[in-house]
Amino acid sequence: PDRSKENSFQNTQQQEISSLSKCKKKQTPGGITNDRYIPNRVVSNMEIGYHLLHSKNSQDEDRENQVDQVKRKLINETCNGISERAKVLNLHNKTEWENSEKSALYLNSLVNSVKKIPKRYISPTPDRILDAPDFRNDFYLNLIDWSSSNNLAVALDQHLFIWSAGTGEISQLFGMDEESSDYICSTSWQPDKGNIIAVGNSKNTVELWDVDTQTCLRQMKSQKSRIGSLSWNNFILTSGSRSGEIHHHDVRVAQHHVGTLKMHGQEVCGLKWSNNGRHLASGGNDNLALVWDANYSIETSQPLHVFREHTAAVKAIAWCPWQNNLLATGGGSSDGHIKLWNANSGNLIQSIDSMSQISSLLWSKHYKELISSHGYSTNQLTIWRYPEMTPMADLIGHQNRVLMMAMSPDGEMVASIGADETIRLWRCFAVDEKLKSQKT
Repeated sequence: PDRSKENSFQNTQQQEISSLSKCKKKQTPGGITNDRYIPNRVVSNMEIGYHLLHSKNSQDEDRENQVDQVKRKLINETCNGISERAKVLNLHNKTEWENSEKSALYLNSLVNSVKKIPKRYISPTPDRILDAPDFRNDFYLNLIDWSSSNNLAVALDQHLFIWSAGTGEISQLFGMDEESSDYICSTSWQPDKGNIIAVGNSKNTVELWDVDTQTCLRQMKSQKSRIGSLSWNNFILTSGSRSGEIHHHDVRVAQHHVGTLKMHGQEVCGLKWSNNGRHLASGGNDNLALVWDANYSIETSQPLHVFREHTAAVKAIAWCPWQNNLLATGGGSSDGHIKLWNANSGNLIQSIDSMSQISSLLWSKHYKELISSHGYSTNQLTIWRYPEMTPMADLIGHQNRVLMMAMSPDGEMVASIGADETIRLWRCFAVDEKLKSQKT
């Protein structure tokens, strides 16, 4: 019995010593040490964290690389007319894939996937609204133009009115015989002289008027039907008619008719000379958009390029002010596409579906942007950012289809006229004075 007590006492003593030793191990040692905090990584999934961190950076880099590749491709095709699938020696006709819009639409989808925030404010309301009673609701006519002297010409049926943007005064330049069924079909200011305006009418005649003296300088008749489109190239005035013919007129000589272009099968409703005067673009109700060389002496000639991709009338035509070979065209109600072309090579660069009839196009010389006017079914103006061609703003206000636009000489305002018989003035390209001073 004594031994059992002794053994139990020893066991109890050993347990106390072991417990004390354990307590001593848990105590923090004294003195100055380099202790540090070590996190418990068992509860952290390091593989998932590493994957999320690097996959986000790789996605951003991939998106930036895609945008850079698209921009380089667009610049290459626009300036040089060369695509990635192009061959040095092309010994066969273009395949269906090369002629299609798939490549352009694919590039457009890539660029549109990157959302950008507009860097400037665009007012959604017009600065001013003017009445335009008796405005002719005809899609194929061009009845408004803005001169270099800041005068806006508007044709209202048989009368031509001039609105001075500087003073706000309105005056009537002339009126046709009210007893007749004749009407004005087109107007175009001479770019160099802000007081000379050309007017085409349903009598198959082009008239030149001096606004300062309010006199008709001359009448030129060579077409066989109404003249719905006009465009100037120095002293050459080009007219397009319902017959499909395009005539060149030298306004300096008595025998003014110096050239004829025949290719359109229906009315020529779009006509525009390039900024450098080397190319003429025409659009017709036959769904064709053509590019012609600057040649006045040959009586009949063939176009440089024939664009057949539109499926409706091509009235909207605009040359880029900072890139002479870049041409924009727009299709009518059953088309609704804005197409960008390289006028040197004839290649289609981009095609954008606006989902609405396109009546006119204008490039901004202050911003790399394009504005389009629309008829059915949106009846609005839309500003597009180039080269992404993403919509930046919609200018809504017209109660009926918008039929044409004109830009002010300073490039800051756009006038739109619609079948609702109103003219709306939009300050959509206003220049920031701070940025302007920095540039100068």
